[in-house]
Amino acid sequence: MYPIVLTIHNWLRWLVVLLGVVALVRAYLGLFGRRVWTPADKTAGTLFSISIDVQFLFGLLLIFVSPLVAAAAASPAAAMQSDELRRILVEHVPLSLLAVVFVHIGTLGARRAADDRRRFVRSALWFTLTVLALLVAIPWWRPLLRLP
Repeated sequence: MYPIVLTIHNWLRWLVVLLGVVALVRAYLGLFGRRVWTPADKTAGTLFSISIDVQFLFGLLLIFVSPLVAAAAASPAAAMQSDELRRILVEHVPLSLLAVVFVHIGTLGARRAADDRRRFVRSALWFTLTVLALLVAIPWWRPLLRLP
């Protein structure tokens, strides 16, 4: 089960990154182009948010089926000596959770904003923070496309 969940989690990262770029581009184009907020802008943020939620759920599932996490739980001191395990446990997981929080603040803030300009400002700010958290959280040293 672990290889399948890890493969899905790996492939989903590219969907998250792609949808993040789309949401960011729409937010900045709206902000600097002084456009009107459209349903497509809302959809871009919503799809970005959903993709991160699904990715995070697969990440949580990995915590329960991963032999790396089991090894870390058996010997936390040894896990902190391993660069890979330390990065996963201390950087990847917390930054991923932070990205989930940021994207939801952005989508909720845009939804509750009083006018289009504020919608784009909130989307641009929070989606930028989300993408930055994701780019730091992604374990780039792992295979870029894992095959089952």
